[in-house]
Amino acid sequence: MTVTAGGRAPRTLWSLRKGEGGVIAGYDDSLAEHYRVRLMEMGFHPGETVTCLQAPAFGSPKVFRVSNTVFSLDDEVASHIKLESHDT
Repeated sequence: MTVTAGGRAPRTLWSLRKGEGGVIAGYDDSLAEHYRVRLMEMGFHPGETVTCLQAPAFGSPKVFRVSNTVFSLDDEVASHIKLESHDT
């Protein structure tokens, strides 16, 4: 796991809990290009606001709203979408 300068793991889409939101910063380098292209076609662009609508237990896919559309993503994809950091 990569750690940021502040000593915390970087936030990803998968780290959001139900009701939380964030702004997409980009994708990590290990996400295959065809996944990046498809995600951008679906509206997951850097700078776009995303909200977690449902976060079922046991690692089931989470439900996210982006660009006024709802999508379900599993951790295999959502963990590669980086969110902008919010320093506290």
